[in-house]
Amino acid sequence: MATVRLDGRLRESGAGPRWETDAPTVERLLDELEAEHPRLRRELRDEHGEVRRHVRIFVNGEDVRNGAGTGTPIASSDRIDILRSVPGG
Repeated sequence: MATVRLDGRLRESGAGPRWETDAPTVERLLDELEAEHPRLRRELRDEHGEVRRHVRIFVNGEDVRNGAGTGTPIASSDRIDILRSVPGG
């Protein structure tokens, strides 16, 4: 199973710091996270279902925005980090 790590702000949703998934893509991972932790929906995606600009998702250290976006495939050995940008930096 792939390991998902959430930053401190996102952990406040009750999801905890680590989560495991068998989701085949980042899109499905987000669907699963939001289904299990509905408060994450407002944090991760906008009203059109797009990942919010201040949220960064990395698969094995690579920002998915630089590739296939939420269509990025996930393998069982992958590490996914979901972080919120810090404003004012």
